[in-house]
Amino acid sequence: MHDPDRYRPTERFGDRVDDYRRYRPGYPGALTRWLIAEAVLDAGDAVADIGAGTGLLTRDLLAAGLHARAVEPNAPMRAAAEADLGHYPGFSSVDGTAEATTLAAASVKLVTAAQAYHWFQPEAARAESIRILVPGGHAALIWNVRRIDSRFAEAYETLLMARCPDYAAGQPHQASVADIARYFGPATTRHVDFDYQQHFDFEGLKGRLLSSSYTPKPGDPAREPLCDALRTLFDQYQQDGQVAFGYDTRAWIAQLKV
Repeated sequence: MHDPDRYRPTERFGDRVDDYRRYRPGYPGALTRWLIAEAVLDAGDAVADIGAGTGLLTRDLLAAGLHARAVEPNAPMRAAAEADLGHYPGFSSVDGTAEATTLAAASVKLVTAAQAYHWFQPEAARAESIRILVPGGHAALIWNVRRIDSRFAEAYETLLMARCPDYAAGQPHQASVADIARYFGPATTRHVDFDYQQHFDFEGLKGRLLSSSYTPKPGDPAREPLCDALRTLFDQYQQDGQVAFGYDTRAWIAQLKV
């Protein structure tokens, strides 16, 4: 039986922060441009990035000239974002959740949740998003979905299924269409997909694997055999010392309405 504490989203990434910030995929530049156009944002407008983690999307929003409030309940991840992004004048960080952000009412024009919404309580998160959005404000849900479209990608998926019980058991990676609909309610949503890629040497591939919450933690006897199997996989499929991860960056946006 799985220990329920292992599934607390506010805690489960705390011991993976360095790998997460170094090896998790960012987002294509076209995504930020799309969000700005769809939400009709101007430089200096405020955005709430919910479940911001180490700030992978927050950074892009700040670089585009927006003011980004990173809402993150996990203290080590929040500290990493603060260290990396604190030099941006439009950055602020709060200890909050999707259901209780601590932000002021009607204080942001866009709410984003990148790689995070599947941990939310949909109805409570929707109500909180509506509270903090200005009237007519938008919300966007975003995921990087790893593609299984090559022999390497198929072998990597097989490795996860064989050696990561939490992954094989179906631990959430993204939300269902029904859960997405529960958040947006009756609003008309717009959806877009972007192509995105990462290229790794072995150390990068190992960091990418260990950044995932479903892999064994340090000290777990399953961790070293997993890394050994990953080395074998890398040696088999690498080309010029690199392997590639392909992603579909999927985003939905809508004006939230009461």
